[in-house]
Amino acid sequence: MNKDRKIDIMGIVNLTDDSYFAESRCADPSMALRRAERLVNEGASILDIGACSTRPGSEPVGADEEWRRLEPALSLIRNELPDIPISIDTYWSSVVRRALGLIGRFIVNDISAGEDDPEMLDTVGGLGLPYVAMHKRGTSRTMQSLTDYQDVVSDVLTYFKEFAVKAEAAGISEWILDPGFGFAKTVEQNYELMRGLAQFREGFPERRTLVGVSRKSMIYRYFGISPEDALPATQVLHLKALQEGADILRVHDVLEASRTVSLYRMLA
Repeated sequence: MNKDRKIDIMGIVNLTDDSYFAESRCADPSMALRRAERLVNEGASILDIGACSTRPGSEPVGADEEWRRLEPALSLIRNELPDIPISIDTYWSSVVRRALGLIGRFIVNDISAGEDDPEMLDTVGGLGLPYVAMHKRGTSRTMQSLTDYQDVVSDVLTYFKEFAVKAEAAGISEWILDPGFGFAKTVEQNYELMRGLAQFREGFPERRTLVGVSRKSMIYRYFGISPEDALPATQVLHLKALQEGADILRVHDVLEASRTVSLYRMLA
């Protein structure tokens, strides 16, 4: 794997009180800006801003409430940090259209790969925005009961082959692949997916791969700890993901991830 390839660190800003990692929660726009500024100073090259928790078991809030939470913080962050690329974590096409009118071009980070809003793919294609497509099954309430795979790596690869056809039909030329760690996978399946991550690079050599494992249940449930205690193990998985070809790390802890990237380049 080319150690000199472009690697982005996507820092997480949560505008919700329901995120599984409390430190990433921002109760108001000024708090969100302070977190965003800190993440950028620590090395984030993309800010991922979300206003609805999508963790397994969470309750959706709807497009209007999501936008009510998102709009003031998004406007403030864009005004104060005009040069940092922004990703918006949403599965609503209406939120995409509103955000484009507010801040201009951004990355759409959709955990449903267009399945939760039938207008999403055509909206993104029509607007010419870059897009993150993530694999999951079901909803936040049902996904953890939908973990019956013949082979999780092969099945997720097939999912993205089918998504590629839909993306082309919708006019989406720039899309990023996210295998969906923690979404509709058992703890063991998440590690199987990590071991097979290089197959996504081989199967989709023209696509970047995003990995989001930061402080997730595949770590804290495995060790019987809390998300607050999962930082060291997170960096172990980040290093493995980089070795397997990940191009983007979506993280809560940017400074530590930046150091992991530096050590990866030294070791590769």
